[in-house]
Amino acid sequence: MNNDNARSRARAGAAMIAAGICSALLLSGCAGAGGPSAGGEGGGSVNVLMVNNPQMVDLQKLTASHFTRETGIKVNFTVLPENDVRDKISQEFSSQAGTYDVASISNYEAPIYGKNGWLSPLDDTVSKSAGFDQSDILPTVQASLTGADGKLYAEPFYGESSFLMYRKDVFQAKGLAMPEHPTWQQVADLAAKADGANPGMKGICLRGLPGWGEVMAPLTTVVNTFGGTWFTDDWQAQVNAPAFKEATNFYVNLVRDHGEAGAPQAGFAECLNAFQQGKVAMWYDATSAAGLLEGTDSQVKGAVGYAPAPVVRTQNSGWLYSWAWGIQKASKNQDASAKFVAWASSRGYEELVGKELGWTRVPAGKRTSTYSNSEYGAVAGPFWKATQAAIAGADPRNPGVQPRPAPGIQFVDIPEFPDLGTKVSQEVASAIAGRISVDAALDKGQQLAEKVATLYRSR
Repeated sequence: MNNDNARSRARAGAAMIAAGICSALLLSGCAGAGGPSAGGEGGGSVNVLMVNNPQMVDLQKLTASHFTRETGIKVNFTVLPENDVRDKISQEFSSQAGTYDVASISNYEAPIYGKNGWLSPLDDTVSKSAGFDQSDILPTVQASLTGADGKLYAEPFYGESSFLMYRKDVFQAKGLAMPEHPTWQQVADLAAKADGANPGMKGICLRGLPGWGEVMAPLTTVVNTFGGTWFTDDWQAQVNAPAFKEATNFYVNLVRDHGEAGAPQAGFAECLNAFQQGKVAMWYDATSAAGLLEGTDSQVKGAVGYAPAPVVRTQNSGWLYSWAWGIQKASKNQDASAKFVAWASSRGYEELVGKELGWTRVPAGKRTSTYSNSEYGAVAGPFWKATQAAIAGADPRNPGVQPRPAPGIQFVDIPEFPDLGTKVSQEVASAIAGRISVDAALDKGQQLAEKVATLYRSR
């Protein structure tokens, strides 16, 4: 493939990334947005483009009074909703415009962007910064931000996996017991028994909202543990194969029979609200939700139990996700950018958040030291061990029962996946709404997946 074709294909891939609906694994918050200011001479200014999740909003509030005061480096933030920020980031980085120095990317984009030459490797900059301690980063999270060439392309701001959350008080009142390592069939049985435990309460909340990072994120983990996969290692599409169908039928039937009201429009935020308001007894979703459930203003604080992601044929089934910091290769402020990333991903920043904003708001899930911090443990006691175990057990390169052609647990780490996953999710949401059968939905998905598989088989 010549360089012109390679660049064209890279830009096409970026467009597909932007077209996908971003994983809504974390609750969005409000923040002021604005265009970047002109960078200062000598790297004295850094332009940061980031998602408006609550942890990033906290960072924005703390930067001037701490990082800028300590280093003299001014940070200009542009803060946007997830779908908008991914679109803007893909355009900015694929064109190497250099307008922004740093952006919040995930472990989905990092390997792809690194391979395309859009990111600066951080092995000899951030990772070797005084006091940063790269060895403290959780191995699975670091591996997910490392390219196939072995270079580190992003540093994590926070990380997460997935697990099962349940109302301990409701289970006790109904005489129910959560297994130490539940299977999906056990969860379905518990959902049926917990359904109606309190007036208006349903047994479980599962995402049904269309999006490659909405319904397809948890559903793909179910597919993995049922023995299915999107593609075999030789790029044969498997979306309507028996295991994929069995898993999807199970998921759709569970949410239709014992799931939340309005499931086809329910994503992370809706399930969070339903769980906190006592409308569901269980919820399978991101480990990052636990800090919100145990916050001082939560209605269910102290009443929640946490169990590993349910399994069928695999030992683990939790996903792996990280919001992380990547430095654009075209940035003219590499040194200042590296200093900002080193600060924002540091152990010291976590301690700053804990002391000034409260330990439940710490951007956790990335450092071993977080889980040995007694102050964090005092508020995260109900969930931190389950979170740490889920992240440690996640294996993006081997998430199922068969070899995969590309890494990823709740996604396939190829540029085409956001478009493919979003289109298939729309069919699955229709099946949850009862407008189409699961078999018909997955037959349509198979046709879409086969087009992607054909591209890779021809290379």
